[in-house]
Amino acid sequence: QVQLVESGGGLVQAGGSLRLSCAASGSIFSINAMGWYRQAPGKQRELVAVITSGGSTSYADSVKGRFTISRDNAKNTVYLQMNSLKPEDTAVYYCWAIATMTDDYWGQGTQVTVSS
Repeated sequence: QVQLVESGGGLVQAGGSLRLSCAASGSIFSINAMGWYRQAPGKQRELVAVITSGGSTSYADSVKGRFTISRDNAKNTVYLQMNSLKPEDTAVYYCWAIATMTDDYWGQGTQVTVSS
């Protein structure tokens, strides 16, 4: 089992920045990749960014060049640095992890609101 706890959401003006954090605990040795999804009202949950255990990263086209995913292995924490935020980035952001190649885990979600 893996537990994920997010922090760092909030309200920011367009053009501003926020950093989300996701602390993992439990069977962290089994994690293959971690990332961030988001879900805006009335829309499907979408993948934002992923970082693998090997350090490879990938991003949704809509956030490339603005968001950066990173990790601190000593703290078992993954970060999402979000710059140049836009109102369309407003959503609940969920931390996600996949372990043993088959088991998905989710955090409780953190609200990000970008005002115009």
